[in-house]
Amino acid sequence: MIHSAEPRSGCPINLALEVIGDRWSLLIIRDMMFGDRRHFRALLTRSEERIATNILADRLQRLTRLGLITSAPDPRHRQRHLLSLTEPAIQLVPVMAQLGAWGRRHLPVTPSLSVRAESLERGGPPLWDRFMDELRELHLGIPRPAGTPSVLKELTEAYQAELSGPEREVT
Repeated sequence: MIHSAEPRSGCPINLALEVIGDRWSLLIIRDMMFGDRRHFRALLTRSEERIATNILADRLQRLTRLGLITSAPDPRHRQRHLLSLTEPAIQLVPVMAQLGAWGRRHLPVTPSLSVRAESLERGGPPLWDRFMDELRELHLGIPRPAGTPSVLKELTEAYQAELSGPEREVT
């Protein structure tokens, strides 16, 4: 079970925020989920928000200690570690989808950065379930159902199409 040290209360919302409610934790999980960033350097250099090295290192240690990610030597590169989401982190997909949908409705989003949120909102729980299955395959080695199309590929293609297409108005 995931838990932080001395919780302020036993309220489930408080407890969840104590685990993932800081400024960076959900963004790191987002980048691992949607950007397939699984190495320290990729998280450091390819995020829009420009996290500082010491903060990234601290949050990765914290997320590991709390059981949301794991770190293991990368079999393809001896000097790097491969970061993986755990099942509790993968189960944040519906939360991420709902946060993205809320942000799209109420905040001045950038079209290219909100297209994945739009796709997740439009696809709803069936798409979220397929995406979680795909993340389980990528991060936990659990095969997804045969013939299931890649949600990550679909989201990436929507993002690329938005980048190459004419600019839309912010909604």
